[in-house]
Amino acid sequence: MPLRSLVTFLLITFILNVKAQSVQEDVLFFVDDTPVYTSEFLRVYNKNLDLVQDESQKDVDEYLTLFTNYKLKLKEARALGLHEKPSYKRELSSYRKQLAKSFMTDAKVTDAMVKEAYERISYDIKANHILVKVDENASPEDTLAAYNNILKLRDRALNEGFEVVRKEVHNGQTVFGEALGYFSGFRMVYKFETAAFNTNVGEISKPFRTRFGYHIAYILDKRKSRGERTVAHIMITEKSAGALDEASEARIQDIYKKINQGEAFDVLAKQFSEDKSSASKGGVLKPFSSGQLGSQAFEDVAFGLKNVNDISEPFKTKYGWHIAKLIAKKPVPEFEAIRPELEGRVKRDDRSKLIDEALYTSLKTKYHIEKEQPALNYFESILNDDYHKRTWRLPGDFSKDKPLVKIGKKQFLYKDFGSYLLKTQGRGTQKTSSRSLVLEKYKDFLNSNLVKYREDNLETDNEEFSHIINEYRDGLLLFDLMETTIWNAAKTDSIGIQDFYKAHKNKYVLPQRVDAVVASSSKQKILRKVAKLLDQGMPLDQIKRLVNSNDKIEVMFTSGIMDAEHQALPKSFQFKKGISRMYAHNGTFAIVQVKNVLQKTQQTLEEAKGTVISDYQVFKEENWLKDLAKKYKIKINQEALNKIKEQIKK
Repeated sequence: MPLRSLVTFLLITFILNVKAQSVQEDVLFFVDDTPVYTSEFLRVYNKNLDLVQDESQKDVDEYLTLFTNYKLKLKEARALGLHEKPSYKRELSSYRKQLAKSFMTDAKVTDAMVKEAYERISYDIKANHILVKVDENASPEDTLAAYNNILKLRDRALNEGFEVVRKEVHNGQTVFGEALGYFSGFRMVYKFETAAFNTNVGEISKPFRTRFGYHIAYILDKRKSRGERTVAHIMITEKSAGALDEASEARIQDIYKKINQGEAFDVLAKQFSEDKSSASKGGVLKPFSSGQLGSQAFEDVAFGLKNVNDISEPFKTKYGWHIAKLIAKKPVPEFEAIRPELEGRVKRDDRSKLIDEALYTSLKTKYHIEKEQPALNYFESILNDDYHKRTWRLPGDFSKDKPLVKIGKKQFLYKDFGSYLLKTQGRGTQKTSSRSLVLEKYKDFLNSNLVKYREDNLETDNEEFSHIINEYRDGLLLFDLMETTIWNAAKTDSIGIQDFYKAHKNKYVLPQRVDAVVASSSKQKILRKVAKLLDQGMPLDQIKRLVNSNDKIEVMFTSGIMDAEHQALPKSFQFKKGISRMYAHNGTFAIVQVKNVLQKTQQTLEEAKGTVISDYQVFKEENWLKDLAKKYKIKINQEALNKIKEQIKK
């Protein structure tokens, strides 16, 4: 072998060896012969680090166990052919198409739309509207009729008054006259929002069309956004099980009196609020802005509180009775702080159509698409009136194999556009010249194929997209596998469930409980009096009349069957019959009259079935994972694992 060739051979061999070592070092473990790389593990570990609540999962070895189990399941899913199921492919394809939209935008146009959106969420518009319904794909005759109708209604509204006409013409079927209240950016379809924000207060908009039909909007008010509120509330539902059968309104009024007597709002919320999701937090709700709550009544009261710590009077909503307290006020955030959220919303909104147009333009530039397409002259010459009748056919001497346009590496031929014309003939096309028709059809053909080519190549062009779609692909497989192998199987395995219940009966026991009355008050002296009256057997209604009045509530009572976790019971409460000692509890004082102590009770399988099935699923999965570990060999690269641990420490 010549010296030059030998040197070249040795150099290539050296490079290949280095690459092979690098790849080997990048492999964290094998599942049989399938490699799993350190880069994937680190990416998933770091991504989920802040999401895991179990501290053990932040340990690399513990997380590696979870990750290897995850890969074992995926190996089994593919071995079972779940990735070939038509339903799986359909759902993955649908998700991929949705995800791709967020990766296919023109940055400049998107930025302009985001800034416009910020301007609009900074204001609230109050508007009413009249809608004449017409389908998006309605015939020209129906479309014109709807347009003429809305024009007439606008003329009437200008002369007779918008509200008079709105109420008169509303029939809830073909014409809608609705009071919309206040709304901000993103609360309406984009075309409606744009018309509303571009119309002055006190004026009626020109007719405009959305996918619902033709509208006119009357703008009653425009105000600066009220921003965001954080409130706490105490809620009593209409059917309160633990309220001594008293009316909900009476109970909320009693609580309000205690607030006016100086008792702490959060303490009362913890004791008496029946909104279980917020009671333990002193009644505090998540922050909200205009239009976010399911109750306009609650929102009006919340935004009506002017100063932090202001407390409303009792008020009613569809959920029950409330008292609200203003915890914090927050104006609309600065633009840069909210930009990422707005961008995501813009891409999901009707605004995306404008962004699409910008995308088509940028893709034409990216793939060097010529503005002029000479071949369209040929297609214009072969079209005729049959096209609108859906009876048009390609001529016998059609030049099907001529090149039409090239997008990236994909060459489209005359036959591709010819097939598109055949497929779309008569669909939503109004009678027009052959030239206009060909131009419109070619535009749609080109745009759709530009987008499709870009979408098809996103995984090689965009690393972030690749990661997200792979995670969804695997997650979908995993869900399907777990559903068929564990969850559904566990639910239908009646013998297995019975055997599991028998082997673990000691887990399914109702805890010790009490049938009790809890009296709470900020005044120990009055509670001592209540304790004596309870001990003497005086009825609760009578005790209540003695210690409380219409103007002043000294003692609140809660009764029923309670376990040790009940919010009314003090944490150190001793379960025994009789009158308890006085406890300090949630910033106030409480005594408990225990009528009866209900001891631990063994639940039947039927009573505990939901919990038993859940536990059985966990048991079944653990054994299944052991079987998978025997079926598929896991080989850990300890050197790569050590490098990961060193990297994480830094």
